[in-house]
Amino acid sequence: MRRSIGILVAAVLAAGTGVVAVQPAGWAEPVRAAPASGPERAGGGAGAAPESAGGSRGLARQVLPARDGWAAADGGTTGGSRAARADVHRVSDHAELAEALSASEGRPSIIEIDGVVDANIDADGAAVTCADDADPGYTLDGYLAAYDPETWGDQDPSGPLEEARVRSAAAQAHRIRLDVPSDTTIIGLGRRAELRGVSLRLAGVDNVIIRNIEFEAPVDCFPQWDPTDGELGAWNSEYDAISLTETTHVWIDHNTFHDGRYPDSAQPDYFGVPYQVHDGLADITNGSDLVTVSWNVFRDHDKTMLIGSSNTRFTDRGRLRVTLHHNVFDGILQRAPRVRFGQVHLYNNHYVIRAGEGYEYSLGVGVESAIRSEQNFFRLTGVPSSDVLYDWGGTTVHSAGDLVADEQGRRLVDLRAAHNEAYDSEFSADVGWTPTLHTRIDPARSVPGLVGAKAGSGRLR
Repeated sequence: MRRSIGILVAAVLAAGTGVVAVQPAGWAEPVRAAPASGPERAGGGAGAAPESAGGSRGLARQVLPARDGWAAADGGTTGGSRAARADVHRVSDHAELAEALSASEGRPSIIEIDGVVDANIDADGAAVTCADDADPGYTLDGYLAAYDPETWGDQDPSGPLEEARVRSAAAQAHRIRLDVPSDTTIIGLGRRAELRGVSLRLAGVDNVIIRNIEFEAPVDCFPQWDPTDGELGAWNSEYDAISLTETTHVWIDHNTFHDGRYPDSAQPDYFGVPYQVHDGLADITNGSDLVTVSWNVFRDHDKTMLIGSSNTRFTDRGRLRVTLHHNVFDGILQRAPRVRFGQVHLYNNHYVIRAGEGYEYSLGVGVESAIRSEQNFFRLTGVPSSDVLYDWGGTTVHSAGDLVADEQGRRLVDLRAAHNEAYDSEFSADVGWTPTLHTRIDPARSVPGLVGAKAGSGRLR
């Protein structure tokens, strides 16, 4: 249940660390992670890792298998598999990760995540909070008072407080947003590799692999109020866990994504709408292309995956080609994914959908999108199969072999036909293309057991 304005939000930290009051801007004081176990790094800071971790053998040098989705097209995706010995870095804190990414520019590189890397703990182990990034001219109480629709109206925020918010947001972005260069593999070591509050940005790069990492989604300390977004207005946040813009050949595999200690469901309502402090988990936008997202777990999040960011970015035509297979979407409220323009192949994914959690839809059929959904498993509780799709201005979607389990039992459902019947829509099944880049497609009935046993971080073998 949402809480009223002015009440501090409580978040229960994982692993029994207790209850911490979260500031009204949506932030709790982080707890320093315990030192990670494992072999020592070579030298201080982000240094070359032992050969056993990133050598010629092992997971760090694996490449995307042939035909494994769209990222296998046009030469495939190899990441940093050809990295020289000196370009294999093991990192265990945020400063080392930033240093390793900077050092990786211009050459194939492997970055191994050893333990918990927290963007909100400084080099001395002290917590970094929203207050540390806030401009002296910004307070949330002041912002709420200045832009209350009852007095401000429906104009975009402007003036000193909005300018102070922008400066505050820039300070946070500079701290938590890290750019990933081309020809890079980022991989977690063992069963416990986590990025907390880090936003990985892939902008204008090619050939990146991200595997075996748990992501606690970054929190936006300074969301912007948009009075014209929707009927009542909305709070808009920055920072995806992984963001792709104008980027090609990316393999995102065996990761786990969630809101962790800071769920949006625990935030208050301001101006009558939820105070949203998260954006996407893995957004693929602005002409990005040739991406495979496989064997990941996405759970307990609202806006999860956006493929294509604008209805009028017509240069995206022929791009935004993405494959999603063997992923779990559990407790995801929308955008799993929402698609514009792209040719998107969805197969063998497991969707766990429950009413009463704010669920909106799973597959957003947007402008000129061409989604092919096959052999996916949808476990629905209190949600009709007709609501799995949502019409965002698209005209076609193909559903074949998708299995639904709900109060009526298990059965094959054509999601397109179910939506058309319930909403008097006219989605066509002719999406204009047939996938050829895929490995084995499993029968939908086997998806819950297979994906449940193997998807997510810590399960890569």
